[in-house]
Amino acid sequence: VLTPMTSPPCLICSVAVLKMRRKDTGPEEIVRKYLFSKGYRYRKNDSRYPGKPDLVFPKYHTVIFVHGCFWHRHPGCRYATTPSTSREFWQRKFDQNVARDRKVQKQLEADGWNVIVVWECEISRKTDREERLERLENEIRHHNRKENKER
Repeated sequence: VLTPMTSPPCLICSVAVLKMRRKDTGPEEIVRKYLFSKGYRYRKNDSRYPGKPDLVFPKYHTVIFVHGCFWHRHPGCRYATTPSTSREFWQRKFDQNVARDRKVQKQLEADGWNVIVVWECEISRKTDREERLERLENEIRHHNRKENKER
């Protein structure tokens, strides 16, 4: 029987990674509840779009990704640490995540979508949350106004 004390570190990491949620995370829920309370309607994790954005607002031609600072390597963030074991593995994994994020964002922007990234650390503390969520709402509305002027 393998226990955390007898398992090799890579097995412990694998189990931990498998337990992590890929959608419906706490930060996503915070963003969704706020925007829904403000009257915004959206689609969740819609696979018709590159990268399966966390939130899709067809009416505003906007997609939102709620990124975890650790997995998506938020530049300059104290939560974007690298584990001390298997550093090469983790660095390769993080580099792939960042490259995929960049590629997906460029694809969506090329298709005319407004892409917004909300970082976990921006909404994890209640003191920062309200200001960031208000800014997010302005980003959605501002892009919609700009779109309407161009038509």
